[in-house]
Amino acid sequence: MSDAPAAGGPGTLYCVPTPISSDRGPQDDLAPAVIALVARLDYVVAESAKTARAVLKRFPLERPIQSIEIVELSEHTRDDAIAPMLEPLRAGRSAALMSEAGCPGVADPGARLVLAAHLAGVPVVPIVGPSALLLALMGSGLNGQRFAFVGYLPTGPDERRTRLRELEQRSRRDDETVLFIETPYRNQAMFDALLASLAPATWLCVAADLTGTRQRLKTLRVADWRRSPTVLEKLPTVFLLLAR
Repeated sequence: MSDAPAAGGPGTLYCVPTPISSDRGPQDDLAPAVIALVARLDYVVAESAKTARAVLKRFPLERPIQSIEIVELSEHTRDDAIAPMLEPLRAGRSAALMSEAGCPGVADPGARLVLAAHLAGVPVVPIVGPSALLLALMGSGLNGQRFAFVGYLPTGPDERRTRLRELEQRSRRDDETVLFIETPYRNQAMFDALLASLAPATWLCVAADLTGTRQRLKTLRVADWRRSPTVLEKLPTVFLLLAR
């Protein structure tokens, strides 16, 4: 894998996954060729510069980390700030697009830069790596032929209950697995709301700390979850439901 652009051409935007568990480093999840590629790059676009530096320190970098240009792209980044991020690539430099965790562009604001790169004629290369959503779906045993990720749900009890029942109806109608996430400190509130709102026969999977040392991955019907009092840790978690 080479980061050298064609003569006179633009650089390449590499979508580089990062570990989804704090227990793991790049060498645990990325191929040696990818690690070598990232080690050569001197331009990174990331959701958080602090997180990116922490991850990059675990790569065998070919230059001091202070010399790597890191530009932040978050959900708060203005639309008119996207084009300037592509200028180095237009000039022939290649870049790594990195998420806070997992795959950039998937439940991540980096998709805005990727789309802009396509429009600007900048090559985009997605790299294989960990995705909490796909790992959760793979390990859930639920329908992997038809599924949807719906992000975060409302935090207000009434709005959350209404949304959960809407998603359950959608899942039953379309035979579709629905995936969503929650801020770790609200995991228990979400789990309790799921048990209180969903039908007993609905399948529910809890996938926490995937790839980490405290990984928890379990699928049961709601009725069975209710018979087994459960306390969820404050860990990154994906919830999945399938109503039939």
